[in-house]
Amino acid sequence: MSLVCTICARGGSKGVVGKNARDLLGKPVLAWSIEQARETGLFDAIAFSSDSDALLDAALKAGADIAVRRPDEMATDTAPKLPAIRHCLEQAIAQTGRTPEIFVDLDVTSPLRLASDISGAVALLRESGARNVITGAPARRSPYFNLVEQRSDGSVGLSKSANPPITRRQDAPRCFDMNASIYVWRVAPFLEHPAVFYPDTRLFEMPEERSIDIDSDLDFALVELLLRQRLPA
Repeated sequence: MSLVCTICARGGSKGVVGKNARDLLGKPVLAWSIEQARETGLFDAIAFSSDSDALLDAALKAGADIAVRRPDEMATDTAPKLPAIRHCLEQAIAQTGRTPEIFVDLDVTSPLRLASDISGAVALLRESGARNVITGAPARRSPYFNLVEQRSDGSVGLSKSANPPITRRQDAPRCFDMNASIYVWRVAPFLEHPAVFYPDTRLFEMPEERSIDIDSDLDFALVELLLRQRLPA
């Protein structure tokens, strides 16, 4: 069963300037995802998409097989990510001459994942027969118990109600925070209708300590600390 990995990264970043190329323990942030994909041994090709020539060059040096130039209209601050992922996948298909059955998209700003997380998410897709798999960590707050939302009149209430009301967190259905680290799709349904959620979407659970997405300088410092703890003494 053929598999392709896509990794998409814009050159611009408002939260952490230049974060995708920023040095993280001796290599650019983007290199961590490429190396994790390579470590799985799953992929026929790793395609890296960006609007930045510098990032594309860095990705090839880090081990990516295919450099995909992202169209400018897909690289704005307001552009959604799914069209960029689809474009990267289509370019990978065109350049390899093969249409994979499954593809995996890795978020470049989630370097705490392990190669085994990627393999585990792919295995879940295969075993479940689902159209796609997302990843997430157990939520700190439950929408049934202690996560509230503000109404238009300024008042607040539980985000999700149940009948009878849930009074203990332990009694609530399990909830997860999406960590945006790994997405696994079957190629045919994705190309027909790109989406994050389908009726049969499954979730591969990852621990909180591997689920931090770099979106601020504090996030970067936490990721660096956690990665440093993995280094041999």
